[in-house]
Amino acid sequence: MGGPNLEVFKFGLYLFVPVVALLHFGDPQWYHNHVLPYKEQLFPRGDKTHMLLPTDQAAVKAELARIKAEKLARKQERDQATQEHQESQPDVPSRTSRGWFRSWW
Repeated sequence: MGGPNLEVFKFGLYLFVPVVALLHFGDPQWYHNHVLPYKEQLFPRGDKTHMLLPTDQAAVKAELARIKAEKLARKQERDQATQEHQESQPDVPSRTSRGWFRSWW
C-alpha cells in the first residue's frame, strides 16, 4: 500500500516518540519542577496527617459520632444562612417553567 518509505517512516516514528518522551520526562529538573510540588499537594507530610487512628470499636463509634455531629452542625449553619438569605430577598412571584418549546406558544 504505502511502500517501503512509509514503513521506514513509521519505524522511525515508533522509535523516536518513546525516546523523546524518556528524555523529556526523565529529566531531573523537570521532575523537580512539575512532580514534587504536585506530590506535596496529593500526599501531605506526616506531621499534617492524623496518625492516631481509633483501634477499638468504642473509639471508632465515638469518632463516627463526633464526625456526624460536626456534619450536622455545618448543615444547620448552612440551612440557617440560606433561610436568612431568602428572608432578606423580596418576594418575587416565580413562574413555573414549561420548557423552551412551550414558551413559544
